[in-house]
Amino acid sequence: MCLRFVFLLSTRMTSWLRLSRREEAWKTAEILLLRHQLAVLQRQLPRRPSLDWADRALLATLLSVMPKARRHGLRLLVTPDTILRWHRDIVRRRWAARSKRGRTGRPATRRNIKALVLRLARENPGWGYRRIHGELAGLGVKIAASTAWEILKSAGIDPAPRRTGPAWSLFLRSQAEAILACDFFTADLLDGTQAYVLAVIEHASRRIRILGVTLHPTGEWTAQQARNLIMDLGEQAHRVKFMIRDRGSNFTAAFDAVLADAGIRTVLCNVATPRMNAIAERWIGGCRRELLDRTLVWNQAHLRRILREYETQQPAPAAPVTGLRCAAETATRTGRP
Repeated sequence: MCLRFVFLLSTRMTSWLRLSRREEAWKTAEILLLRHQLAVLQRQLPRRPSLDWADRALLATLLSVMPKARRHGLRLLVTPDTILRWHRDIVRRRWAARSKRGRTGRPATRRNIKALVLRLARENPGWGYRRIHGELAGLGVKIAASTAWEILKSAGIDPAPRRTGPAWSLFLRSQAEAILACDFFTADLLDGTQAYVLAVIEHASRRIRILGVTLHPTGEWTAQQARNLIMDLGEQAHRVKFMIRDRGSNFTAAFDAVLADAGIRTVLCNVATPRMNAIAERWIGGCRRELLDRTLVWNQAHLRRILREYETQQPAPAAPVTGLRCAAETATRTGRP
C-alpha cells in the first residue's frame, strides 16, 4: 500500500511539473485531483468506485492546497467532510508513528534499585517503606516514597507491622479456644407452630451444643439456658472468655449477667451483619439443608431427638477464613455495644 502511494505521488508530481508554468498553484492541484478521480473511475468500471488508502491520502493532500471557496464547487467522488476526515486521519497516523511505544509516562525504576529495596526489606523486617525511602536517600538513591511502596507491593511484601506479627491463621488458632458463639434458629412443626432452637458452637473444636427448644423464647428461659451451658462446660468454663451473639430481643441482660459471673464477656454483632457470627450461621445453614428441610418434625420432643442425633453424628462444617477473621476481630474488641 505504501509503495502504491509513492507511485501515485511520483506520477502526480511529474504532472505537476508539466503544469508548473501556471501562476496559481491551486489550479494545478485541481487538475491533478480531477485526473486522479478519472483514473479511479476507469480502473474500477463498471463497479462502484471505492478508494483505497493511497487514493485517500493523495486526494486529501491535493485538496489541502486548494482554497476553501474552490472546494465546494468541485465535482468530487466524496463529500468535502470526508476529505477533511481523511486528512485528520493522516495527521493522526503521522504523530502516532513518531511516538515510540514504551517511552511515554513515568520512566521505569532500575533493576538495581528494586533489588536494593527488596534487600533492605528482607534484612530489616521492622522497616516500612518510608524508613527504606529514608535510608536510600542517605545512600544517594533518589526515588519517591511511593515508588518504594509499589516495589514492596509488587513483590508481595506486607507492611512492616504485618511482617513482624503473627499470621492470621496462627492468631485465629490461638484465640479460638476462648471463643463461643450462639444463635437462635427456627423449625416449622406439623401443627403449624414454630419452635425456636438455641445452639452454641465452640470456635476451636466446632462442637455444637443444643441448649434447648421452646415455643416462647423469653428472657428467663434464655438465662436458664446460659446456666445450663456453664454447667455443661464444667472445668472448661475458665478457658472461655468471649461469647458472640446478635442483638435479638431474646437475649436479655440476665443472659449476659450469667455469663459475666462465669468470666465470659458478651460481644455483640453489628446490626444486619451475619458475617460477624459466621461460624454459627454456617452451621445453622448446614443443619437446615441437611436435616430440617428433609424431615417432617411432629412436635418439640421429635425436634429435640433429631437435633441430638444430628449433633452427635454429623461433624460441624468448617467456617471460611473470612468468617473466622470477622469472629476473631469481634471477640478481641473492647466490647462496645
